[in-house]
Amino acid sequence: MGYQIIQCGDSSSFPYSHAFLEAASEQGDSLVLIGRDAGSGWLESAAASESAVFVAIELGMECLGEHIGEDDGPANAVGFARFRLGDDEPTKLVELVKKPYTDDSAIQAARAAFEAAGLVVAVCNDFPGRIINRLVRPYYNAALRRLDEGLASAADMDKTLCLGLGYPEGPISLLNRTGLHHHYAVTQALYEALGQEPYAPARRARVAWVRHNRENT
Repeated sequence: MGYQIIQCGDSSSFPYSHAFLEAASEQGDSLVLIGRDAGSGWLESAAASESAVFVAIELGMECLGEHIGEDDGPANAVGFARFRLGDDEPTKLVELVKKPYTDDSAIQAARAAFEAAGLVVAVCNDFPGRIINRLVRPYYNAALRRLDEGLASAADMDKTLCLGLGYPEGPISLLNRTGLHHHYAVTQALYEALGQEPYAPARRARVAWVRHNRENT
């Protein structure tokens, strides 16, 4: 069993060469759509994907249901995103998204394809931002807000969290290094989708976003 790859614009999950891309075949019996326009690409190739063992559609912050249907849709379709924090390289983690009607055989086949390339798969239901972003973005926002309030300096906050909780890098340093404007884009998308205050972008992230756009226009 193999898979074909359909490129649909720049991919956040696979911005560079990777074993998963190299293992693709034009004769594969499954489809993997990668890139920021993967959802639109699926609509264009929906008929061809009906007989596929699985169809994997790369997601941003959006839900898989936006592309294939909320209450019914192709049972062989899954969403996926390889976690990436800002400008850092993508991690080995792939969050595989399923709907209630997704066939278990499609999930297992997609999992096997990603894992064969050395990636680690976590399966989740269809929610904006999936697992990691839903959990860590409020934490990052809280750290930025405490910095604004003057709880401590950025260095002391980072040091305390690293020494107290065993983190390899503090949140302020991490966000500044990987691009604070990226954090704004993610949290703003989650805030718009969920309407929950913990996801509202912190002031420093909003300032970074405005400055980034000004410097790049």
